[in-house]
Amino acid sequence: MKFGAIIIGDEILSGKRADKHLAKIIELLGARGIRLAYAHYVGDDPQRITATLREAFASGDTVFSFGGIGATPDDHTRQCAALASGKALVLSDAARDLIQERILDVAREQGLPYEPERPDNVHRLQMGMFPEGAALIPNPYNKIPGFSYPGVGQGRVHFVPGFPVMAWPMVEWVLDSQCAQWFQQDVWREQSVIVFGAMESMLTPLMEQLERSHPVKVFSLPSVDHPQYGRHIELGVKGDPTVMAAAYADLLAGLKALDMSLGPELVR
Repeated sequence: MKFGAIIIGDEILSGKRADKHLAKIIELLGARGIRLAYAHYVGDDPQRITATLREAFASGDTVFSFGGIGATPDDHTRQCAALASGKALVLSDAARDLIQERILDVAREQGLPYEPERPDNVHRLQMGMFPEGAALIPNPYNKIPGFSYPGVGQGRVHFVPGFPVMAWPMVEWVLDSQCAQWFQQDVWREQSVIVFGAMESMLTPLMEQLERSHPVKVFSLPSVDHPQYGRHIELGVKGDPTVMAAAYADLLAGLKALDMSLGPELVR
């Protein structure tokens, strides 16, 4: 199973708000031994959102979509999900009940009468309009649910709000309740070393040799202005921990044979 993310909103692309979801989804997946395979950023353009979601449904992947499931004119994700899935947009009975519970809660908090037929409260029910057959994702913050919809094979697209205080607990709930079969703790590791004064071209033959000799991936992350290490390359291997020791030992031996100046070693 591959895992992906879709982050929706003009405010992200314009710079009005800094995206926090990408780093968090990487963290939440990583804590469960899963790596994020890709991420897409999409503005509030219905055609582009629909195309992106259609691709997500067809991918067979587990995809988390952040943002655009509210009921204001610039929220298009629910409608686009219906178009992309080929299903009608319908009011979920369970979502309606949760939204009305929230309306009642707010009325009690404010000392006001419960008026579910008031126009603004009726409009709030739009947030419970999902593609027909969608499953709800509970929202512990204010009860307004997100939703999940199946794609190809075992793939599913999970839709959560753009607000981190709501979205992140909802993503965790999805992961722990529906994705545990893909958790892979202790089956992936990275080990690297800081290399000073080298060019990537000098290290490429060693990197190629390591990938031929060991079932690991080799990575090279150059930096020209690191605040601690200055100009350097972080060179490392990543893969199954059971094969890492031999691969990393050969990496260090190769660097020493090249008479490279080495700095700290890192393990993730």
